[in-house]
Amino acid sequence: MSNRITLTVNGMGSDHCAGVVKKVIESFRSVQEAQTSFANREATITFKNNDAELGEILKAIRNAGYEPSVISGVETTDQDADDQRSLALLRNKVTVGGILSVIILGIVYAPFSGMEIPANVSNVLQLIFTLPILFWTGGKIFSGAYAKAMRKIVDMDTLIALGTGAAFLYSLVATFTPDILSRSGIVPDVYYDTAAVIITLILLGKYLEERAKKGTSEAIRKLLGLQPKTARIIRGGKETDIPIAEVQAGDVLLVRPGEKIPVDGTVMDGSSAVNESMVTGESIPVSKHPGDSVIGATINETGSFTMKATKVGAETVLAHIIDIVKKAQASKAPIQRLADQVSAFFVPVVIVIALLSFGAWLFFGGGVNAFTSALVAAVSVLIIACPCALGIATPTAVMVGTGKGAEHGILIKDATALENAHKVTAVVFDKTGTLTEGKPRVTDIAMAEGFTQEDVLPLVLAIEKQSEHPLAQAIVVDFKEKGLQEYGSKDFQAHRGKGVSATVHGKPVLVGTRRFLSEQGIVQSATLDGKAKELEQSGRTVVFVATEGKTSAIVAIADTLKENAVETVRELRKLGIEPIMITGDNEDTAKAIAKQVGIERVFARVLPEEKAERVKALQAEGKIVAMAGDGINDAPALVQADIGIAMGSGTDVAMESAGMTLLKGDISKILQALRLSRSTMRVIKQNLFWAFAYNTLGIPIAAGVLYPLTSLLLSPVIASAAMSFSSLSVVLNSLRLKHIHL
Repeated sequence: MSNRITLTVNGMGSDHCAGVVKKVIESFRSVQEAQTSFANREATITFKNNDAELGEILKAIRNAGYEPSVISGVETTDQDADDQRSLALLRNKVTVGGILSVIILGIVYAPFSGMEIPANVSNVLQLIFTLPILFWTGGKIFSGAYAKAMRKIVDMDTLIALGTGAAFLYSLVATFTPDILSRSGIVPDVYYDTAAVIITLILLGKYLEERAKKGTSEAIRKLLGLQPKTARIIRGGKETDIPIAEVQAGDVLLVRPGEKIPVDGTVMDGSSAVNESMVTGESIPVSKHPGDSVIGATINETGSFTMKATKVGAETVLAHIIDIVKKAQASKAPIQRLADQVSAFFVPVVIVIALLSFGAWLFFGGGVNAFTSALVAAVSVLIIACPCALGIATPTAVMVGTGKGAEHGILIKDATALENAHKVTAVVFDKTGTLTEGKPRVTDIAMAEGFTQEDVLPLVLAIEKQSEHPLAQAIVVDFKEKGLQEYGSKDFQAHRGKGVSATVHGKPVLVGTRRFLSEQGIVQSATLDGKAKELEQSGRTVVFVATEGKTSAIVAIADTLKENAVETVRELRKLGIEPIMITGDNEDTAKAIAKQVGIERVFARVLPEEKAERVKALQAEGKIVAMAGDGINDAPALVQADIGIAMGSGTDVAMESAGMTLLKGDISKILQALRLSRSTMRVIKQNLFWAFAYNTLGIPIAAGVLYPLTSLLLSPVIASAAMSFSSLSVVLNSLRLKHIHL
């Protein structure tokens, strides 16, 4: 049996970095598979037999320039503290690098202020102040590049290390053996300031990027922050506070007013009102009584109650939500493949371009400054071409987009769903539980001449209380809300598929279908019969009531439309998306519901196993199909669709099969999901455009193509600033998604 271990890996700044860590891990023989996520800064390792090489793997990752640590136990918000420490260390390095760089620049430009410093003294002073920058401030860049090179891996650290390293080594030669350069006709200038300022600017850009990226993972931090830290357990009649990680299924817990419910469970004793807005988005508290389920991390507002823990740890609703959001943020959108393909060969190509630039300037530059110009051009190409912006263009937008969705009760399972949603041309709705509430309700009551509701309805309530039929339950709920007098009944009998009969208050009462009453010899009412046909044509189910040997009343029951169903369908049409309904109900009922909601295309009497075939047929028409459903029977269709959308009020199977889940079951969230997808894809395309454009324009300029027109070469310092700005701009552009209106 394979062992699986998850690591937190700090320092992964892009998908390219995640790929480097993946390659490092997979280079060990004991590793069966490795999955890395730059978005969550995690690496999951599956070992073939055991994790005996784990220590060596951690060391190798560390040598590659990253900080790995094993995740153990229940996840907490301690990661926030680690992030703050890492950010503080990076800030300190930038501060030290900045101060030393200013000193170095002061030495370089001292002659312009009238202060003459001998060249050899100036060179040594610059070297002294540059060493801490290279070996402490930017030490990880060089150690990481070396460690990766030993494993035949190249990345952005390789480019920076080659560029600044070349400038530094050339400066060392110019400082201690300048005659070697002079004899070759090369001016022995030093570039300590270039190496120092580049490293400092690179880290400054990294610091600003990391600080900005904290906002991209805000959704996860918010969700983790919802977790209560402790629970009050009742054991042996005593109350004790224990860490949440120690709660086990079956434990009896006490929840007091104002406290967060520790884990998922069932109310045993007491009652309260619970704010479940963190799951449903509904701000109105929900009443809870013995037997009702409660969700961990929701807030108990009034009253105390005891509960039995049913799901703990990774099994809770909150843990499931966090897991879905994390997986979505770690997943790759199909559009990311383009960036991945480019990044795979980008660094080697850049190194070749840098070498060609160096050679071209060395042989064709002419004059005593040819070598200097060649070095400047090569270093500038290496620095400006760092593919960081390209690597983070898609993942940062996906992180913010999925986080924004989670805040609005839209759980996005993976980046593919997020991308596909913007291309949808048809939305297929399951009827029951998706377009409708999925709960039958009494909609109409009509009385025969000579009968009153006060006389008849209490008799119906008495008999229906003993029936387990869903329609009977709908009648009981409605009649009890009316405050009707409740009687007892005798001789209750259920007639399968037809109705029920009993004696109530000394009177024989029958409740059931028209055919059932006819079979029992009941005198029909022409008025009620006509009314019943009208109601049935509008999609309602009609129950007939007989008392005193006559039809005395009819009760119409229907599965009512959800509140936002009509508006959602209307808005979909405005977006150019065709709404379609699919149901197992009969055609008359299906068409009646479709007419109410404004849907023209209806598939009725569709068996569960046929739903996926209907979706496939729509796809064959060239449609990009989103399927919205809530039941187990919808799961195959949800998988078949280009994007499956499950109602959060539905079954776990439906939610597992879908690419998106609407936690509250509010179908208007479908519109929000489509808008979110469109906005996210727009931002991703903007990011990729600027990342490609930056490198496409930057590399030739750095190589010196504009030199014939301007007589200027791009400074490596300017190149490093531009590289940092490009990465920061991608992050800031992605963060705009946090403020879009859905």
